[in-house]
Amino acid sequence: MPVDPSPSRLAAPSMQDEGHAGYRLRVGPQRGFEGFVARRLLRVGRRQAFISLMSLLSITGVAVGVMALVVVIAVMAGFEADLKERLLSLQAHIDVAPEGAVAAPQELLARLELVEGVSAAAPVIESQVMLRGAGGAAGVLLRGIDPQRTAAVLEGRVDFSDLSGPSTGEGASGAPPLLLGAELARQLGVLVGDRVYLVAPGGMLSPIGHVPAMRPFQVAGIFTSGMYTYDGATAFATLTDARQALRLGRPITGIQVRVADIYAADRVAAAITAALGPGFVARSWMTVNRSLFSALRLERVVMFLILALIVTVAAMNIASALIMTVVEKAKDIAILKALGATDQAIGRIFIRNGLAIGILGILIGTGVGLGLCWLLSQYDWIRLPGEVFYVTRLPVRLAPGNVAAIAAAALIICLGATLYPARQAARLNPVETIRHG
Repeated sequence: MPVDPSPSRLAAPSMQDEGHAGYRLRVGPQRGFEGFVARRLLRVGRRQAFISLMSLLSITGVAVGVMALVVVIAVMAGFEADLKERLLSLQAHIDVAPEGAVAAPQELLARLELVEGVSAAAPVIESQVMLRGAGGAAGVLLRGIDPQRTAAVLEGRVDFSDLSGPSTGEGASGAPPLLLGAELARQLGVLVGDRVYLVAPGGMLSPIGHVPAMRPFQVAGIFTSGMYTYDGATAFATLTDARQALRLGRPITGIQVRVADIYAADRVAAAITAALGPGFVARSWMTVNRSLFSALRLERVVMFLILALIVTVAAMNIASALIMTVVEKAKDIAILKALGATDQAIGRIFIRNGLAIGILGILIGTGVGLGLCWLLSQYDWIRLPGEVFYVTRLPVRLAPGNVAAIAAAALIICLGATLYPARQAARLNPVETIRHG
C-alpha cells in the first residue's frame, strides 16, 4: 500500500512528558507544526522541573533588567529635560556680546529682530557685584534689564513686574528696586521691603585712596527659578539703576535673544554673527552648556550598557535552558527529523521557545517599569539637596522611543541567546541519536 510521505500527512509520536505515554501529532503546515511543538516544549513535567526553574529565572532576569533600564533611562531623560528647562528660565537662547561700546542699542535690537529665527531681543547689563544685607554679604551677578523686553525673551519662572511699576528709579524708601533669588535673600537675611547695599567693583578715588562705590537698593521681590545656581547668586535691577550703580559709561554690555526653535540656536547664532558683522560674538545656550549636556548623554549611554548586562545574563540562562532541553529531547528531535522535519524547522522551534521566554520577561519588565515611573512622577518620594544637584526633585520623562529601544535591544539579546541551542538542535543526526539513544 503506497504511503504519502508529505508533511501534511505525517503522524509523529509526542515528545515524552510525565503523564503522557505518547500522542499522535497530525502535522499540518510547517509553521503551525513549529508553533505547536514549541508550545509543548514550554509545558514540561516533573522530570524537567529544573529546566522549568531555569526558564522562570530567565523570565525574572529579563524582567528585572528591562524594568531597571526603563526607570533609569526615564529618570536620566527627565534630568536632562528638567535641567534644560530650568537653565533656560534665566538664560537666553543666545547671548550677543559686543566687543566695544554700542552707540545705538535700539537700532541694534531692531536689526537683530529681523534675523530669521529670532523671536525677541532684549538689552542687558551684567556685572559681578557684592550685596550686603542685615544677615551677611554675598557675591552675586547683577543683571540690569528692560523688564518688558526681558520677560518676552526669557519667558521663564521669574516675574519682572516688580521692576516695571512706578517704583522704578526710587522706591518708597528712596532706593531703587531690586529682585533677589530666594536662596540669595536667605543668605542676606532680607525680605521684601528690606534694604540691601550694592558694592560695585569700579568705586571712586578719594583722598584716602580707592573707595568702593556703594548704593542702597530696596528688595522689591524674591523669585524662585528652581535652579539653585540662579536662586543663590542672581539679582535683577533696571538698566538705568544698574548703569548708575556700576558707574558704567556704555549703555549696555550685551543683548539676550530668544529663538523660535531652541535646537536651532547654533544656526541662528551663526546668522546673527553674519548679520551684525565683526565686533559681535553670538553664543547659543547649546555652546555655553555643551560640556554639561555631553556629559549627561554619555552617562545615559553608559548606564544603558551597564544595565543591559542584566538582560544579557538573563539571556544566558535562556541559552542554558534551551541547551538542556536539546539534550533532554534529543531522541524526540531525531524522530521528528526522521519523519520529515527539516533542520530549519527544528531550529525555529527552539528560537520560538527562547523568544517566548524573552518576550514574556520584556512585557513584565516594561509594565513594572512604566508603573514605577508613574509612581515616581506622581509622588515626591525622593528629594534631592539643591546645594548638590541642579534640581530638588527626581524628574521622570517617559519617551515612547526610549521604551521601544529598550524593548528592541532586550529582544535582540534574547534572540542572540537562542541561536546556538537552535543550531545544535538542527544539526542532530537522527540515525546516530536514535541508535545511541
